[in-house]
Amino acid sequence: MEIVISETKQVLGKKAAQMGAKLIRQAILEKGEANIIVATGASQFEMLNELVKEDVDWSKVRAFHLDEYIGISETHPASFRKYLKERFVDIVSPKEFIYVNGTSDPDEECIRLGKLISKHSIDVAFVGIGENSHLAFNDPPADFETEKAYLVVTLNDACRHQQMGEGWFKMVSDVPEKAISMSIKQIMKSKAIICSVPDSRKAEAVKKTVEGSISPLIPAAIMRHHAATWLYLDNDSALMLS
Repeated sequence: MEIVISETKQVLGKKAAQMGAKLIRQAILEKGEANIIVATGASQFEMLNELVKEDVDWSKVRAFHLDEYIGISETHPASFRKYLKERFVDIVSPKEFIYVNGTSDPDEECIRLGKLISKHSIDVAFVGIGENSHLAFNDPPADFETEKAYLVVTLNDACRHQQMGEGWFKMVSDVPEKAISMSIKQIMKSKAIICSVPDSRKAEAVKKTVEGSISPLIPAAIMRHHAATWLYLDNDSALMLS
């Protein structure tokens, strides 16, 4: 895991986007297309804002959606489909974008997504980590063993409080209890991982991810086993690192 610390989250976002775009261009050069994974949440604002400005032939890029709440319509303010449509898809118009549909039958949706992603090798996964060290919506203790590409997960209290704290919901009771998430093993199959983690509220999770044990209790720590992971931090999120 290569750690890059920037003074501000704006610089963090730019550096993460530049590296991600470089890897996408490289994949297009080598095989004529690129396959990526795109995450959401407050941690991705700056990175996505910069990524859409990069010189990439998006008509040759296929993107997969990382996770989505179950039972949330795509018009809901907290919908990750809405987030990605407005901040990424409508701006760059990729070759294909495979959304996670949180309002269809969850088990059938996981099967549908699994079949689709199994046909493609992922070149770059853009991800963040949660305040509880989750990776995607794989809260601790995460399932490191499942071979499923997508699975139905139950969000723990820390995760649901984070979603409210970021302003997506008015009350914790409004946050859905379940979501569809890409699995840990599927994320780890990516050739490269670009992980953007700004803000002081993530400092403890960053410390655990970088310096803690690699176990299901610290899901994001698994990225230390990946050969090509870049962890982008700002001064605030890196504050507790020794």
